[in-house]
Amino acid sequence: MSAASRQQAVARLHKALRTQYRHVPTDTSRPLLEQVLFACCLENAPYELAQKAFARLGEAFFDLNEVRVTTVAELAEVLHDLPDPPRAALALRRVLQSVFESSYSFSLESARKHSLAHGVKILESLQGIPPFVVAHVASTALGGHFVPVDLGGLQALYLAGIVARDEYDTGRAAGLERLVAKKNGPEFSSLLHQFGVEVLGNLHGTTVRRILQSVAPDLKERFPKRGEPMPLPSAPAAADADGAKGDGTRGMAEEHRPAGPQAAARPAGKTPLPPPGSGPKRTADGKPVAGSKPGPKPFVVKPNVGRPPPADLPPAPPAAAEPEVVEPAKPVATAKAASTKPPAAGKGGANAAKGAAEPAAVVPRPARPAADRGAKKPATESPAGTAKERGGAAAKPPAKPPRPAGRTDKGGTRSGSPKGTPRKADGKGAGTAAAQLTRRKPR
Repeated sequence: MSAASRQQAVARLHKALRTQYRHVPTDTSRPLLEQVLFACCLENAPYELAQKAFARLGEAFFDLNEVRVTTVAELAEVLHDLPDPPRAALALRRVLQSVFESSYSFSLESARKHSLAHGVKILESLQGIPPFVVAHVASTALGGHFVPVDLGGLQALYLAGIVARDEYDTGRAAGLERLVAKKNGPEFSSLLHQFGVEVLGNLHGTTVRRILQSVAPDLKERFPKRGEPMPLPSAPAAADADGAKGDGTRGMAEEHRPAGPQAAARPAGKTPLPPPGSGPKRTADGKPVAGSKPGPKPFVVKPNVGRPPPADLPPAPPAAAEPEVVEPAKPVATAKAASTKPPAAGKGGANAAKGAAEPAAVVPRPARPAADRGAKKPATESPAGTAKERGGAAAKPPAKPPRPAGRTDKGGTRSGSPKGTPRKADGKGAGTAAAQLTRRKPR
């Protein structure tokens, strides 16, 4: 179909939609991130259900960070009235995770401070954001000229003959905004979205067939038979089939995927890209620009599986049994030793060495006379003799010598001299031998 024919078909479709639906304006007073989250709920859903689901999302959770760390299954329970709750929940959490990783906050107001192209680039850099959400936010919040198209709108355009089969398989309607005037863009987008929801919900209804027949007389060639669903785009279906073949638990893993860098969608067997802005500069196809600084290594999810042993190695020989060591039996003591006291310590230590090798002989202690039992020992008795009499006990060290008698007191007198002895002018004592011995040297 030529460009002029497509433009005429779009004008006829717009006129037919005006007779059936009414334009629903979007609330642009909310923050940009909230408009992105609302667009995730609005994809393939009526406006009334999307608004209720978004309001329930704010009531069920404390803040956006709690929504980010919640599983997809729990979010789907909150968004239960939407046509596809798991898909909307997964898009919500992927967007929040990508925004948090890029700026460690939940705000996208920086996209409004620059040009429209810069804002669209920031939106497209969010991992897991649907193309419908980017076009919807760019046309409503950023003031651009875009026509958001979801699955229902794409099927309506294909049945009306505006989009060819190859474009339908890609999942996008390229160049549709050039067929609609900018002043009519918001109204046409709203009417097309409502008609797409009707196509998804009631394809064989009278409303859908009447509108399509007024736009495309050759509708019968593309319209499915009664009871048959509309075929999905082949490219996304093939990707889903490959993912299902590669991993049978892919659907369950997507529903219960935890928050973090691994929450973003990635091909099977490949490593996800780092957060936007943290790596080297890349071209449109994802290749790094030559001369740019390398960024951090991407997040790698390694499976917790042990490495299998190589098959070419021979089995290890069995370990030889160690011989048992038999300890010799200890001799049993027949009788107790005659004495448990250690041998007497001699002056050179010879008795101690001899006592360690041979048992000490027991020497009977001589009896003392009765007259000497109560008498005290003389003070002049030597320590050695006392130790011998005690039976070989170790001798005690000698007593501390007495303090010398000629020490000088603080008052200037000597303790060994008579009181009041005058001192010399140089500070020395009377010159006695005791004073000279006890005199301290100056420091």
